[in-house]
Amino acid sequence: MTCVLAIDIGGTKLAAALVDETGSILRSATRPTPRADVMNALAALVAEVTTGGPPPVAAGIGCAGPIDLATGTVSPVNMPSWREFPLREEVRRLTGLPTMLAGDAQCFALGEHWLGAGQGSDALLGIVVSTGIGGGLVINGSPLLGPTGNAGHVGHMSVDPNGERCECGGLGCVERYSSGPNLVRWAVDNGWKGEPADARTLAENAAAGDAVALAAFERGARALAGMIASVTAATETTKVVVGGGVSMAGKVLFEPLARALDDVAGLAFVRAVRVVPSVLGVRASLAGAAKLALDHSPSS
Repeated sequence: MTCVLAIDIGGTKLAAALVDETGSILRSATRPTPRADVMNALAALVAEVTTGGPPPVAAGIGCAGPIDLATGTVSPVNMPSWREFPLREEVRRLTGLPTMLAGDAQCFALGEHWLGAGQGSDALLGIVVSTGIGGGLVINGSPLLGPTGNAGHVGHMSVDPNGERCECGGLGCVERYSSGPNLVRWAVDNGWKGEPADARTLAENAAAGDAVALAAFERGARALAGMIASVTAATETTKVVVGGGVSMAGKVLFEPLARALDDVAGLAFVRAVRVVPSVLGVRASLAGAAKLALDHSPSS
């Protein structure tokens, strides 16, 4: 039985698993991401998962970005101790395995395509709507990574060139309108007084009919719809899978998103795109990292 080591690295959590060719998780473990000495924590996690288990033939890593595939380095925004950190080489040295690297949102999309809501799609867009907005494309079964590994950065597509300045420096980025903190920021600026003032409370208030909370989700959903329509027009995407913490809002996000997409999409093939929630949830990026490794393992 072929198995691989899958690693998912984020600003709050490290996860690792041994995964076989069917996608079954044989062993897994998680731990919080430390502020410093991340690699030592990752080494301990990998040892916990692999010691005494079936030997993996390759390793796949999904990591928060930005990343640089040419050098195998990462500079995650929420991990200040890693700047141009040679993650791919460090994991290769740690494990002795052929090692593949991609962005965590790209792995989310690949995982959903392999085992989740995106199965069978020839052109899939995966979107993670959370503290930020990440994305990944899977075209004809393969992840579209781009020259440096940053393809699919849909959160920083501009849906309003005359709009608000994003934290990235751009104008009118989707993330400025649709991420959890920006949904909350707009709601507070417009009189919402939820407590605690976070995206979960905002979603609960929207579900209960709070006008400002509903308006915040309408505004965020319209920005997402503009981005989805644009990506679909460029790539003929057939399915969009939406995950991340904000997607847990359910119908208060997906219903206005469907209405907005119906309004902004024109061409028949753009209007035909299907938008669905994630099936795998937090397991999607780990599944995608495993698929990345399986597809590039010596036995593939």
